[in-house]
Amino acid sequence: MTPGVECAGLHALIDRLNRFAESRFPVREVHAFLQTARIPLSELQPYIFIAPDHYTRNLIYKCPEFELLLVVWPPGQGSPVHGHEGEKCWARVEQGRLRFTNFREIPEGDGFRLQKTSEKIGDAGHLDGPADIHGVDNLFDTLALSLHVYSHPYDACDIYDVEANIKTRKRMHYDSRFGIPE
Repeated sequence: MTPGVECAGLHALIDRLNRFAESRFPVREVHAFLQTARIPLSELQPYIFIAPDHYTRNLIYKCPEFELLLVVWPPGQGSPVHGHEGEKCWARVEQGRLRFTNFREIPEGDGFRLQKTSEKIGDAGHLDGPADIHGVDNLFDTLALSLHVYSHPYDACDIYDVEANIKTRKRMHYDSRFGIPE
């Protein structure tokens, strides 16, 4: 085991996340753990499904308290700016590079506007979160992979049009579940 690495392997990661679920995902402890835990890329291989025209959401594990996904980002693909329904969400780059742009919603009259709070480029090992409203982009010419932990899974989220300050609701889907394409 590499020095400083608390866990290696998906099973150990899932076991530890289940223990965190018992404490309602304490932010500091989960963040510290996810910064040091490492998963061999060989264990993520069964969950890598690539679509040339969009990123894919690949479910690894799900229970009522949390879900674990591998998101596969082909070059040039990104997510819309979206919310996480008030739930805790962490995303860690496992391979490649991604841009994470975080926002907060500011009430304005009868509507709102989004204010950018941070923007970071993350290489393998970079951890973002817990995120509330953000967009993720692969601006680079190589495939990127990110591991996502969502406390209390949800099946729909808010999608933001940053320019028009419009928010719409979108139903979420998986491109694969437990290594099987949808």
